Amino acid sequence: MFSFFPIQGGIAAAEGFYCDGVSAGLKGNGKPDVAFIYVDSLCEVEAIFTQNKFCAAPILHYWEYDENFKTNFVLVNSKNANALTGEEGVENVKKVLGEIQNQFPKIQNPIMSSTGVIGVQLPTDKIIESFKKFDLKKKEDLCAAEAIMTTDRFSKTIAFEVVLEDKTSFKIGAMCKGAGMINPSLATMLCFITTDAQIPKSDMKELLQTASETTFNAISVDGDTSTNDTILLLSNGKSGAYDKEAFGFVLEKLMHKLATDIARDGEGATKLVAFEVRGAQNAKEAKKAAKALSQSLLVKTALFGCDPNWGRIASTIGASGILCDPKTLEIYFDEVCVYKQGVIYFDSQNEQKAAEVLKQDSFRIICEIGKGTESFIAYGCDLGHEYVKINADYRS
Repeated sequence: MFSFFPIQGGIAAAEGFYCDGVSAGLKGNGKPDVAFIYVDSLCEVEAIFTQNKFCAAPILHYWEYDENFKTNFVLVNSKNANALTGEEGVENVKKVLGEIQNQFPKIQNPIMSSTGVIGVQLPTDKIIESFKKFDLKKKEDLCAAEAIMTTDRFSKTIAFEVVLEDKTSFKIGAMCKGAGMINPSLATMLCFITTDAQIPKSDMKELLQTASETTFNAISVDGDTSTNDTILLLSNGKSGAYDKEAFGFVLEKLMHKLATDIARDGEGATKLVAFEVRGAQNAKEAKKAAKALSQSLLVKTALFGCDPNWGRIASTIGASGILCDPKTLEIYFDEVCVYKQGVIYFDSQNEQKAAEVLKQDSFRIICEIGKGTESFIAYGCDLGHEYVKINADYRS
C-alpha cells in the first residue's frame, strides 16, 4: 500500500533539483524565455521523442551521447525550435552547451530542448548572454514553467509526494508546455519530469512508455506532430525510496493531469473533450477510433459551435477502418443517448439536452461499438476562429 498527495515546487520539489526561468530577449516582451533544470548530483535519464522524421537539432544532439549517460543539467529555450537547421543547428547546440559548462564547471553532459518557430537558426548569442542571470541554487519552478511557454495560455506544473508502506517516501514533479502542433505520437510537446526516487534505469524506460500511452499519446489539438516533442525523466535517487507499482501509478496520474491540461489549453480551445470508445474488437481498434474522433476537424468544429451533430461522430467511426456496424453502435453525449443500435433518439428534447452538454467546459462523448470488450479514451478540444488567427501569423 502507498499514499500520495500534491505538494508545491513543481520540477524543483524533489530533493537536489533546482530551476529558474530568465529572459534572453527571445520573446521580445521581457518575459522569461530560457529555463534550466540543475541537479546537484548526476541523474539517470530516460526520454521519449517525436516520431516526426525531421527531428530538431537538440534531439539529434541528445542521441550523440552514450546510451547510459548521466546528466545534471537541462537547458530549455522557447520562441525558436532549432529544427530543420542542418548541421549548423546541432553545432549551435554544442556551442551553447559548451559555454554553459565553461561558466558552470559542475555541469556534466548537459541536455538542450527547444520549442518555437521551425527553420530559423538558434540565436546563440542571446541565449549565452542570459547565462549571466543564472543562479543554480534557485527553485523558481513557476518561472521555469513560464519560460518554456509559447502559445500556451497558462503554465503547466505539478508535484506529488509518495509515502510507501514502510514510511519511506519520494517526490516526483514535472512541468510541460503545449497548446498547438499537438498530435498523439508517443510524445506531443515538451515535458520534464524530476524525481528523487531510487528508480532503476530499466524501470524508467518501461514505466515512462507505459504511462505515455494513455496520457501524452492520447491527446490531440490539431493533428500535427511537432519536430521537437520530448518527454524527459530525470532521477537522482536521493530519497533512497522506491516501489515500482507506486511510482508507475503516480507517474501516470501526473502525466495524465499535464496531458489533459495541454488539450484543455489547445490554441483557441473553449472545452476539453474525452472521446471514449467502448466495446471495440481489440485494444488497437479502440485506440484507432478514439484518436480519429479527437482529430476530426468536422467533429471539432461542431463542438466549437455546440452543435451535437452525432452524424459526424458516426461517420468518423465508420471511416476509421475498425470493425463496426450501425446495428450495434451507440453514441452518447455524457449521459444523453442520441443513437442506439440503429434507432435515432435525436428528437428536439434530446437535441437540447445534448447541446447543453456541449456548452460545458469539459464532457465526454461515448461511443459503444458493440463488437468486443476493449476501450480507450482519447482527449481533445474544439477548434474555432482563434486557432486560425494564432497560426496565421505564428512567426510574428
